[in-house]
Amino acid sequence: MKRHANAVWRGALGNGKGTITTQSGALSEHGYSFKARFEDESGKSGTNPEELLAAAHAGCFAMQLSHLLAENGTPATELNASAVVTVDQITGGFEVTSSAIKLEGQVPGIEEAKFLELATTAKEGCPISKALGAIKVTLDAKLVG
Repeated sequence: MKRHANAVWRGALGNGKGTITTQSGALSEHGYSFKARFEDESGKSGTNPEELLAAAHAGCFAMQLSHLLAENGTPATELNASAVVTVDQITGGFEVTSSAIKLEGQVPGIEEAKFLELATTAKEGCPISKALGAIKVTLDAKLVG
């Protein structure tokens, strides 16, 4: 299985602009820029690679955990996962330093200890977490409702 995306960039880094298109069409010539990536903390001026990485990580983790919970005989009613990818300025540029997953799970019939065990297994085993092996990946999981 292979998935693909395309990025087109025009201009210099500081004042240039680009577009991202994904195989699925979920993004079609969606804009991104230096401002969207490094200056706009609200995140409203366009997407950026780190935001897309966070979305991929949250989605991958939730899917992995849903599988583990179903295998355990305790399928989830809902898994609300988010990921915050941190980018730090270092000498010579920027570096992705961490991805912090936060989870609230509605899982009838499961003990909290088992839920946390399976969530940790999902964090360590989802393909995106494995791909992020060079950075710190954390998990804050809570069983709700």
